Amino acid sequence: MRKVIKPEILTKISFKKYGKVISCEDSDSKIINEGFAKKHYELCIMDANEKGGKSTLHIYEAKKREFPLKISMLEKHPFFSQTFMPRSTKPFLAVVALGDKKPDLSTLQAFITNGNQGVHYDRGVWHFPLISLEDNEQFIVVDRTDCKIEENKLEECIEYHFENEEIILHKDN
Repeated sequence: MRKVIKPEILTKISFKKYGKVISCEDSDSKIINEGFAKKHYELCIMDANEKGGKSTLHIYEAKKREFPLKISMLEKHPFFSQTFMPRSTKPFLAVVALGDKKPDLSTLQAFITNGNQGVHYDRGVWHFPLISLEDNEQFIVVDRTDCKIEENKLEECIEYHFENEEIILHKDN
């Protein structure tokens, strides 16, 4: 089976079944620090506490992807959510799907951010690894750590590799 996907504009409504869009736009906020800062709060709630885990912050440095891009696999984190927030204002792409044991290709979608948005994948959402449009882009990533405690360890990532499907992502919508 051959499937070509093109990204659509990332919006809170279009992404809702996969997670949340992380953006200051239309968020709850309040003025703090004697008027010198505006706090945009509760943009997403991390789901990382399974089996004694805690939320942790990473910085990923991504390499530029070439297009058209073959989507050869998807991965999911069955026991925690994951958030990606760019440190620049450059757009990036997210490819997602729903499904239990394997991705349901009828739900496969690609999204392009506006450069000021991040994405929060709900627990168990299938997604393609980070798709940067520029070299050496940095992303703040929040997900789960087991705190290096053996009894806190769990299956962190499940990968599904496509064998009979050819999925091609074009950059432009």
